[in-house]
Amino acid sequence: MLFMALPFFYIETIDQGSSSIILNEETSKHIVQVLRTQVGEQLQLTDGKGNLFTVEITDNNRKRCTVGIIESLTIDHSPFTTTIAISLIKNTSRFEWFLEKATEIGVNEIIPLICERTEKQHFRFDRMKTILVSAMLQSQQCWLPVLHDTTKFKDVLTRSSYQQKFIAHCIEEEKRNLADMVNENLSSKIILVGPEGDFTKDETALAIQHHFIPVSLGNTRLRTETAGIVGAILLTQL
Repeated sequence: MLFMALPFFYIETIDQGSSSIILNEETSKHIVQVLRTQVGEQLQLTDGKGNLFTVEITDNNRKRCTVGIIESLTIDHSPFTTTIAISLIKNTSRFEWFLEKATEIGVNEIIPLICERTEKQHFRFDRMKTILVSAMLQSQQCWLPVLHDTTKFKDVLTRSSYQQKFIAHCIEEEKRNLADMVNENLSSKIILVGPEGDFTKDETALAIQHHFIPVSLGNTRLRTETAGIVGAILLTQL
């Protein structure tokens, strides 16, 4: 985690061969009108791909603020990859809360799932990415989680190439506690989290056929977004 004293902003594409950057209108307005920064003041920018730039304002135009690059650093990515594949839920604000907290925790990849019991299938990708960006900046990180578009449950099973694969469900059958199953020496992990009505028995059986390990996240029944966060913490911290 990085602790930056300078104001910290996201810019999707940064030409590292250029000595200056023109910021978009939204970012320019925040820097100039909200923060009231002046020519000569410094900021930090990231592209969410591990690059961190210290820049100086050379033109504080509120629509096209221009900055000059003073220093650039590349922040190493963790060798461990955590993926949360989680069903969409009816309450959009709760799903947005999950995205925010998962980013703060350090999840690398998020796959919104469409399962048999998923009730809401509309997904505002741009809105959700904006939430990830805000959470990345708030938590002082330089790596933006990869956000996929909605994906059918079966498609995640067949394309998964992770070293450890888990499915969390509430069906009464033999399963292990996730905290006891995580192998900290394996670099890539994924957990599937179902909708409010849980995965169906057929979905769970199909996941097991694709070598997903059935796991429990504790002794209480969790909401989908809470289960996603518990899974994220266990996979990233162990």
